[in-house]
Amino acid sequence: MTETLSAIGAVFLAFLAAVGGLARFAVQALAAAASPPYFPRLIARQVLYIGYYSLPVVGLTALFTGMVLALQSYTGFSRFNAQSAVATVVVLSMTRELGPVIASLMVAGRVGAAMAAEIGTMRVTEQIDALTTLSTDPLRYLVLPRLIAGLVTLPVLVLIADIVGVFGGFLVGTYKLEFNPVAYLTQTEQYLETMDVVSGLVKAAVFGFLIALMGCYHGYHSRGGAEGVGQATTHAVVSASILILIFNYALTQAFFSR
Repeated sequence: MTETLSAIGAVFLAFLAAVGGLARFAVQALAAAASPPYFPRLIARQVLYIGYYSLPVVGLTALFTGMVLALQSYTGFSRFNAQSAVATVVVLSMTRELGPVIASLMVAGRVGAAMAAEIGTMRVTEQIDALTTLSTDPLRYLVLPRLIAGLVTLPVLVLIADIVGVFGGFLVGTYKLEFNPVAYLTQTEQYLETMDVVSGLVKAAVFGFLIALMGCYHGYHSRGGAEGVGQATTHAVVSASILILIFNYALTQAFFSR
């Protein structure tokens, strides 16, 4: 019994140490924004990399998510003669939940892994140590631009994903399910509120920050050569995906609880 409790306690303490290290890393990186230099070119480069180059995969995922959502909603609602609610379900589901979550998970798989691999390679090849030797703060130069880019870019990507996803539902609803196009658009606009869109964009900003934070954190603390970089990449994607789901519930509770 004592050995079991000791093992559980060791795991719990290791978890607390990891959370504390992550929080300290985030605070130190954000504290670097209090004074110049800010490296705007690096921020612009990360915005381009995270945002523009992620558009194809995010758009394609959102399109087929909206199409499948329309089909599944119609199949379920037809049992209760409530087919007219398909447009409402598609737009609310995309703006509130599926748009932010699906887009963020795709970006986490694409961008989070790349960040961890890039910074991890710099760590194991001692390039980060060289930056410190040259009196350049690695957190300010490597981490802060990625955090800012993730925070700014994800809401734009999610807004585009919302539009594309609703358009996919519109295509299926009008051409496959034979809804009247005007009635479908009217139903979509009638029940969509500002808070539905705003809540999704706030979620996207938080998710973007988490994706960049986990990618930078695991890459920055990677050890052990190529194997360590591979592990950092895996840990960055998995931890970012888990945090996205956890914070999605917390933010949904905060926005829509009664």
